[in-house]
Amino acid sequence: MSTLNLDDAQAHLREIVAGLQPGEEVVLTDNGQPLAKIVKTLRTSWPCKAGSAAGKILYMAPDFNAPLDEFKEYME
Repeated sequence: MSTLNLDDAQAHLREIVAGLQPGEEVVLTDNGQPLAKIVKTLRTSWPCKAGSAAGKILYMAPDFNAPLDEFKEYME
Protein backbone atom coordinates (compact mmCIF):
# COMPACT_ATOMS: atom_id res chain seq x y z
CA MET A 1 0.00 0.00 0.00
CA SER A 2 1.48 3.29 -1.07
CA THR A 3 0.71 6.80 0.11
CA LEU A 4 0.33 10.02 -1.85
CA ASN A 5 -0.14 13.63 -0.89
CA LEU A 6 -3.64 14.83 -1.73
CA ASP A 7 -2.34 17.74 -3.83
CA ASP A 8 -0.11 15.43 -5.91
CA ALA A 9 -2.89 12.88 -6.38
CA GLN A 10 -5.42 15.50 -7.41
CA ALA A 11 -3.36 16.53 -10.42
CA HIS A 12 -2.80 12.96 -11.66
CA LEU A 13 -5.77 10.97 -10.36
CA ARG A 14 -6.61 9.30 -13.68
CA GLU A 15 -3.06 8.07 -14.18
CA ILE A 16 -2.85 6.84 -10.58
CA VAL A 17 -6.07 4.82 -10.82
CA ALA A 18 -5.13 3.45 -14.25
CA GLY A 19 -1.80 2.22 -12.88
CA LEU A 20 -3.33 0.28 -9.99
CA GLN A 21 -3.90 -3.46 -10.11
CA PRO A 22 -7.26 -4.82 -8.86
CA GLY A 23 -7.18 -4.90 -5.06
CA GLU A 24 -4.20 -2.57 -4.84
CA GLU A 25 -4.61 0.36 -2.44
CA VAL A 26 -3.34 3.93 -2.32
CA VAL A 27 -3.78 6.07 0.80
CA LEU A 28 -4.23 9.79 0.24
CA THR A 29 -2.73 11.98 2.93
CA ASP A 30 -3.10 15.63 3.87
CA ASN A 31 -0.32 17.13 5.99
CA GLY A 32 0.97 13.62 6.68
CA GLN A 33 -2.37 12.38 8.05
CA PRO A 34 -4.31 9.63 6.25
CA LEU A 35 -7.40 11.11 4.63
CA ALA A 36 -8.82 8.57 2.17
CA LYS A 37 -8.08 5.21 0.60
CA ILE A 38 -8.42 4.36 -3.09
CA VAL A 39 -8.89 0.68 -3.91
CA LYS A 40 -9.17 -0.48 -7.49
CA THR A 41 -11.91 -3.05 -8.03
CA LEU A 42 -12.13 -5.61 -10.75
CA ARG A 43 -14.58 -4.36 -13.34
CA THR A 44 -17.17 -7.02 -14.01
CA SER A 45 -20.23 -7.01 -16.16
CA TRP A 46 -23.66 -8.03 -14.99
CA PRO A 47 -23.98 -11.82 -15.15
CA CYS A 48 -27.22 -11.66 -17.13
CA LYS A 49 -27.95 -10.05 -20.46
CA ALA A 50 -31.25 -8.38 -21.24
CA GLY A 51 -33.64 -10.87 -22.81
CA SER A 52 -31.60 -13.92 -21.87
CA ALA A 53 -34.62 -15.54 -20.16
CA ALA A 54 -36.96 -15.06 -23.11
CA GLY A 55 -38.99 -18.19 -23.73
CA LYS A 56 -37.74 -19.92 -20.58
CA ILE A 57 -40.99 -19.81 -18.58
CA LEU A 58 -42.08 -23.43 -18.53
CA TYR A 59 -45.24 -23.14 -16.42
CA MET A 60 -47.55 -20.36 -15.30
CA ALA A 61 -50.72 -20.99 -13.30
CA PRO A 62 -53.92 -20.34 -15.27
CA ASP A 63 -55.16 -17.96 -12.56
CA PHE A 64 -51.90 -16.02 -12.41
CA ASN A 65 -53.62 -12.65 -13.03
CA ALA A 66 -56.72 -13.40 -10.93
CA PRO A 67 -57.31 -11.05 -8.00
CA LEU A 68 -56.38 -12.41 -4.59
CA ASP A 69 -59.23 -13.41 -2.26
CA GLU A 70 -57.88 -11.10 0.46
CA PHE A 71 -58.34 -8.06 -1.83
CA LYS A 72 -61.77 -8.85 -3.34
CA GLU A 73 -63.54 -6.14 -1.33
CA TYR A 74 -61.02 -3.55 -2.59
CA MET A 75 -61.41 -4.61 -6.20
CA GLU A 76 -65.20 -4.05 -6.35
